[in-house]
Amino acid sequence: MADAPVLSVQNLKTSFLVDGAWKSVVRDVSFDVMPGETVAIVGESGSGKSVTSLSIMRLLHADSSRIDGKVLLNGRDLLSLTEKEMRGVRGNEVSMIFQEPMTSLNPIFTIGRQISEVLTRHKGMSKQEARAETTRLLEKVRIPNGKARFDDYPHQFSGGMRQRVMIAMALASRPKLLIADEPTTALDVTIQGQILDLIKVLQEEEGMSVLFITHDMGVVAEIADRTIVMYRGEQVEAGATEDIFLRGRHPYTRALLSAVPKLGSMANRRWPTRFPIVDATTGEAVEPEEVADTVGKGKTPILSVKNLTTRFAVRSGLFARQTGSVHAVENLSFDLFQGETLSLVGESGCGKSTTGRSIMRLVEPTDGEIYLDGYNVLQLDQIGMRNMRKSVQMIFQDPFSSLNPRMTAGASIAEPFIKHKLGTTREAREKAADLLERVGLSASMMNRYPHEFSGGQRQRIAIARALSLDPKVIVADESVSALDVSVKAQVCNLLLDLQQSLNLAFLFISHDMAVVERMSHRVAVMYLGEIVEIGPRAAVFENPQHDYTKKLIAAVPVPDPARRGIRRGLADDELKSPVRPFGYEVPSRRYREVSAGHLVQVA
Repeated sequence: MADAPVLSVQNLKTSFLVDGAWKSVVRDVSFDVMPGETVAIVGESGSGKSVTSLSIMRLLHADSSRIDGKVLLNGRDLLSLTEKEMRGVRGNEVSMIFQEPMTSLNPIFTIGRQISEVLTRHKGMSKQEARAETTRLLEKVRIPNGKARFDDYPHQFSGGMRQRVMIAMALASRPKLLIADEPTTALDVTIQGQILDLIKVLQEEEGMSVLFITHDMGVVAEIADRTIVMYRGEQVEAGATEDIFLRGRHPYTRALLSAVPKLGSMANRRWPTRFPIVDATTGEAVEPEEVADTVGKGKTPILSVKNLTTRFAVRSGLFARQTGSVHAVENLSFDLFQGETLSLVGESGCGKSTTGRSIMRLVEPTDGEIYLDGYNVLQLDQIGMRNMRKSVQMIFQDPFSSLNPRMTAGASIAEPFIKHKLGTTREAREKAADLLERVGLSASMMNRYPHEFSGGQRQRIAIARALSLDPKVIVADESVSALDVSVKAQVCNLLLDLQQSLNLAFLFISHDMAVVERMSHRVAVMYLGEIVEIGPRAAVFENPQHDYTKKLIAAVPVPDPARRGIRRGLADDELKSPVRPFGYEVPSRRYREVSAGHLVQVA
């Protein structure tokens, strides 16, 4: 490794103009990135890690931000360059991959044109040369049939493939440094594994340095040579990744590591277990308790789904005739008992969210039966539906979009109680105050608006609102996927505590296998709208039978630095399309019983 760093950040300080005064959000951050090295900056939302990367690239608005210190790229201070000179650096010497590729790609231009623009602008290539090089790049980032997909638009790609397009664009000019800001956070676990493997391979081939920004300690362990831990705008610890993981000194570092759910940690435990919550001041972790058995065995299920099928018409042509169907959910059957958590797992597009919405009748199923508390949900009229929704409530993935920004927290929680005429306005406010306390917030927060809360607090408000009607079943649709690791642990513990005290049944929809292992009594694995494996949590995780279940488990990042050189060797194929021609008949499926209650689909 050469002595001179590719990037040297010295005493970086970034401030924003807030109400006429400068407020510092990053303070005295210093680090080097050597040639061919991967350095990870870790921390939770608000720690300043993304602002650090935007400061390095000078992507903050000049009128409302101020950057001090030095950012040396191969000895040249980027903070002293003019904006015109910086345009020659961005995308050429330094490239950046952002968290959400759909907001980074222009929807009105083909992906080929967007990648070619980098080559024609920075490398002076002709259109023909740029097209040939773009095709090579698309194949390099493992996009199947790159030549044919040159003229496709961003919306024609899946999330994982769009992120590959962003990587191809970032690599187009062969930069010396790649800054990856949360590039895998929004992706399914198997796609995340493929992207991490891809970045490792390309780094070896191109010899570039990588600055990797994330809050996922499992990802850090697998990809980083050195790690920098940030907390409230300050660098609290830095060192070799192995040292940080095995001998972390700062309480916050230990707190982050302790809150990471580890796959396999539930061996020899029968029931769901609380996540460790660590005091960031002392760094001491409390060994979590196993949750007492709450499942009503031998009783009638609170929710019974039989042969549920949900399809969406695909229309084309001048007269918009139906030419096919999206087989979103196909012949699904399962029971859910009082006090039980059944997790639906699988990648985006497998039909798990559509299953939850079909049960709630937010989308209309095509066929099947759904019995809730003994009555058939699919035969209910509007009044019956209104009463049914007292018994089953839904928590959505993004609390900010599911809460009305013009309503206070108290009003949002009280609204279902008032709409269903369960009491007076005063009783509704008293219930809202009580629920806020129950979900770990304060009744004094009732008059605040959603934007005045953090992401984790907003999700607690969404949970309180779901509880306002005293439901028996809660459908939690990716309800912790977007949360930081320690906030995720707190919200999961809250759900487990509520289940125990209120005897709630959870249909827990997620693609996070480590969280599912800790939360579940039973697990159902979905693929292309069908359940391919279902059984008790221990049976599915410790003895997976279906190839797809094995693939999901193998893709989970493990927070162990010893795995850093490992390649998972995951196939680059995407989830197959659930679109079928009009009139297509689904073949009948058979299931083999592996052990008591553990069923696997036979090919």
